[in-house]
Amino acid sequence: MAYQLYVNGKAMTADVEPDTPLLWVLRDTLGLVGTKFGCGIAQCGACTVHADGAPIRACMTPIEAIGDAKITTIEGASALEVGARVQKAWSELDVAQCGYCQPGQIMSATALLSQNPSPTDDDIDAAMAGNICRCATYVRIRAAIKRAAGQEA
Repeated sequence: MAYQLYVNGKAMTADVEPDTPLLWVLRDTLGLVGTKFGCGIAQCGACTVHADGAPIRACMTPIEAIGDAKITTIEGASALEVGARVQKAWSELDVAQCGYCQPGQIMSATALLSQNPSPTDDDIDAAMAGNICRCATYVRIRAAIKRAAGQEA
């Protein structure tokens, strides 16, 4: 079945089965490989993308559930003012170690700051709780979120 999608500001078409996870549509059909496969059960956050600005787990979201939602992936995050600030802070603070989880981390952080431009530590912890970093760069992740929010210590 052909699905009309709006991804990173562009209209795209994907001819896939209705139960195909959005992750595989993005990666295998549309060639947007920045969104990563982690656990496959929506627990690690590596596959986080935005649907109408809200973070979702692409590995467990079937394409038929997307409807007319505007999808933003890590490839499109820098086009958002907040996304560009988050990516700049990530780079300045050398957040990434292995880097595998970072697209999902950045997408979750961008969603947080889009909804709450001045988050507390508790707000950051709550928003980022579903994103696992095997390299344990959590201190740098929090610092980058604060920098992107203009809350440098």
